Amino acid sequence: MTEIWAVVNVTPDSFSDGGRYLDPSAAIAHGRALRAQGAHVLDVGGESTRPGSQPVGADEEIRRILPVVTALAADGAVVSIDTYRAATAREAVAAGARIVNDVSGGLADPALLDVVAETGATVALGHWRGPSADMYARASYDSIGADVAAELRERADAALAAGVHPDRIILDPGVGFAKAGEQNWALLRELAAIEALGYPILIGTSRKRFLVSALGDEATQDQKDLATAVTSVLAAQQGVHAVRVHNVAATRDALAVLDAWRG
Repeated sequence: MTEIWAVVNVTPDSFSDGGRYLDPSAAIAHGRALRAQGAHVLDVGGESTRPGSQPVGADEEIRRILPVVTALAADGAVVSIDTYRAATAREAVAAGARIVNDVSGGLADPALLDVVAETGATVALGHWRGPSADMYARASYDSIGADVAAELRERADAALAAGVHPDRIILDPGVGFAKAGEQNWALLRELAAIEALGYPILIGTSRKRFLVSALGDEATQDQKDLATAVTSVLAAQQGVHAVRVHNVAATRDALAVLDAWRG
């Protein structure tokens, strides 16, 4: 079964829904609604990683996410904290988060891997080549599948060296991070190189800019959600562990159709 990880942005500036759930009560209600729609994991983030975004600092990030993580974990939800900071990860896990989703793969703050090892949390390690503000300057690859796989292997090895159990490592090829346009499609076509590393894979295509190359520049959010549901099915057919989405219902229904097709 492919897990659905639902995005819960407690931010004013995320690229898709920034500001809608900045108030903790709104974010908590949103997380509960997404769980009711079928989300297996609620991925709570307090800092945008959209292209060109600026960091907010650990204190503000923790202030934003802590009441949301605490409430959703108390409900019994599986909560992931979307952060690259060790301090935020530690506070979130103490509040009940079970997963740390680090888009930087432990590169932005190497102490994060120590926190994961100490707490026994699961970690999702993203492929990353630098901060969002200038990540496209690093979007150069010889063979994108092989290059991303090699860099993710290094991140997995770093996690193992920090004491993270191999069964608690998930790899994310980082669609949209230091990858422009067609590079994202090429990466998705070459997932086998990452699968060969032997770890579960998390894919995040939801509402991302590269989808417009298939849909057209004037694509609406509904069109992007449909495209996300399609990529979720294609990823599931590839055997990925999880997909990270904004619109849970659309992806839930698409995966249900896939299950029916498979019998």
